[in-house]
Amino acid sequence: MRKVGIGIIGCGNISTAYLKAAQRFPVMEIKALADMSSDAAERQGAAFGLPAMRVDQLLKREDVEIVINLTVPLAHTDVSLAVLNAGKHVHSEKPLGINVAEARKVMDLAAQKDLRVGCAPDTFLGGGHQTARKLIDDGAIGTPVAGSVFFGCPGHERWHPSPGFYYLRGGGPMLDMGPYYITDLVQLLGPVASVMGSTARPKSERLVTSQPMNGTLIPVEVSTHVAGTLEFESGAVVSIAMSFDVPKHRHAPIEIYGDKGSMLVPDPNRFGGEVQVAKTGGEWEPVPLTHGHVDGEFRSIGVADMASAILNNRPHRASGALAFHVLEVMEAFQTSADEGRRVKIGSCVERPAMLPAGRETGQID
Repeated sequence: MRKVGIGIIGCGNISTAYLKAAQRFPVMEIKALADMSSDAAERQGAAFGLPAMRVDQLLKREDVEIVINLTVPLAHTDVSLAVLNAGKHVHSEKPLGINVAEARKVMDLAAQKDLRVGCAPDTFLGGGHQTARKLIDDGAIGTPVAGSVFFGCPGHERWHPSPGFYYLRGGGPMLDMGPYYITDLVQLLGPVASVMGSTARPKSERLVTSQPMNGTLIPVEVSTHVAGTLEFESGAVVSIAMSFDVPKHRHAPIEIYGDKGSMLVPDPNRFGGEVQVAKTGGEWEPVPLTHGHVDGEFRSIGVADMASAILNNRPHRASGALAFHVLEVMEAFQTSADEGRRVKIGSCVERPAMLPAGRETGQID
């Protein structure tokens, strides 16, 4: 099977994870890197033995079929549109756009040009989450009826070298961390029908304590605590909270409650982790993982799946349609909070196909 050529635009913090993980998947081959900062591209190029170039040069390369868009959220739409206009498939970091209107431009252009759109997160393809999916599909907890989802931290200004964008338009805990949790919920339970939300922004500025910006105040434009309820087409009702205002907590990342048992799903920002099931009246018991891509960092598995899908003429799993649905759901929390009403979700998406069972790293089909 031939390798699909990959280009990367955006050589910031997350690019290292993609570049390392890409080496695990024989279906893809990184051909070139680009960034608005030539220094950033050259540093990563030197570190990974790849050519660094201008964005326009990368987009002209005939050996690049898919471009991974790792720019900051405010640039996602413009860069993805440029990739599609260059006649190449695009896989974007999350979110697909800073709002539904921006993301729709990308989806419409891709449809017009018959090109594929993919989007992070792809962590739901990890062995922990694929095992949870198989258990639900096999009826291990009966019919899912409810659940709870929680992410909370004190904020990214404690560790990120340049955390300002997390608090600007396109940032915040829901758009930053929500994609991991809601994407996993959609692949487990199906599409969301409606949302009710409440939000808070307790600070208008945040103090950076990481280097090199230690002591700098950064503005906060977005809600930093978002909570509410997801109502699924299946009838399941899930409580959710995403926050940059929580010093410490003891909540599990995701719990799913069925009519015959409950399930603990591991951190959706990771690929592996322990899955536990408790039958009605029983105790929590760990379940052996049925799928691979567990131990380590596999960011780019969604790109590898897209490459395999192109070669085999099938749908890819971390799709633009899935990301668009998740973005509409996330945007609905602020709309619900602002307008004091339940917000119906207009888009609908099928659950992505489950990966084949097996523990072999790099296996995609």
